[in-house]
Amino acid sequence: MKIVFFGCDDFAAIHLERLIKDGHSIAALVTQPDKPKGRGMHVAYSSTKELALQCPIEVFQPVNLKDTDVLAQLKSYDADVFVVVAYGKFLPEEVLGLPKYFCVNVHPSLLPKYRGAAPINWAVISGDTETGVTLIKMNASMDGGDILLQETHPLPEAMTSQELRLHLASVGVNMLSELLPRIPAGKYELLKQNATCATRAPKMHKELGLIHWDASAKSIHDLVRGTQPWPGAYTWMNGNMLKILQAEAVVASHSGLCGEIIEIHKDGFLVQAKDGAVLVKRVHPASSKPMDARAFLAGHKLVVGTRFG
Repeated sequence: MKIVFFGCDDFAAIHLERLIKDGHSIAALVTQPDKPKGRGMHVAYSSTKELALQCPIEVFQPVNLKDTDVLAQLKSYDADVFVVVAYGKFLPEEVLGLPKYFCVNVHPSLLPKYRGAAPINWAVISGDTETGVTLIKMNASMDGGDILLQETHPLPEAMTSQELRLHLASVGVNMLSELLPRIPAGKYELLKQNATCATRAPKMHKELGLIHWDASAKSIHDLVRGTQPWPGAYTWMNGNMLKILQAEAVVASHSGLCGEIIEIHKDGFLVQAKDGAVLVKRVHPASSKPMDARAFLAGHKLVVGTRFG
């Protein structure tokens, strides 16, 4: 099929690479304009642009998808379908009507659950035990199109959002590879979403990573898993930020104030939460490298009774 691919990040790049390997004709990659990143504010290409330049595939980086020149350019590709994966911008109706068939979106959740920008993170933060991938025929509502395909997968309690992202990418590419050849022959069914069951997965922001030690131990564990790699779960110690990279909820034999170290453990240290303790195993102190929690303890001479927050 002749495809225009919309996408930006590594999750999207995995799908673009599979479409190329499957022999589809990629008329163009549509990705967001280059932006400066990092401390040096150097201009960085999106993961999909890096891949497209290697192939090579034409790269189109419009600022406004409603612009008449942009619409004319998209129409000129004469695509069978537009495939949209982690593009990060809303496609207006003017764009949705351009391909021969329709626009397909790969969304890493069990829609209508977690409509929005960060479904993977919110599934983990919420402590869900299952998740999945949904392919939809896009319409003018945010992630509200009819379902073309959907697969459910377990979400292990130790899996991080970063690990889940890679897993769901491998699921999504297989689903997309299965669906696309069936579209010209109409060999697919559409299932309307139940909008009354819809939940939101808004964009992540730094403040979401702040650990509230008076929350349940499990919810803190889920926050640590679900905010990786960004913004990361963090707490405060003597005015300095401390990121918690690995932790788990445990039943503690001692108790203390919420946020207080209650026990030094062979794998780290236990911090009191509302209904148990959080075993902190790996941390990233400010102005330092990530390290095991025991190494952090030794370097900072922390003892039982030290309180975070």
